[in-house]
Amino acid sequence: MQPVFDRITIDPTVCSGRPCIRGMRIRVKDILDLLSEGASRDEILAEYPYLEDEDISAALAYGAAQLDHPVIRVA
Repeated sequence: MQPVFDRITIDPTVCSGRPCIRGMRIRVKDILDLLSEGASRDEILAEYPYLEDEDISAALAYGAAQLDHPVIRVA
């Protein structure tokens, strides 16, 4: 696991076990949704002052890693 993922926590007692930022009740999906709707990093940080810029980077990296899959080549 990469160090950036240290900011991502999964706890069955927090948000039903969905990936969250540093044990808080803000899910990775919440950050990705905000970004996909056009919110800037600065807007997100202003709206959620307990977040850090590195949390946003971690959410992006985690989301990207979840979509990665092996490529199978057929001869």
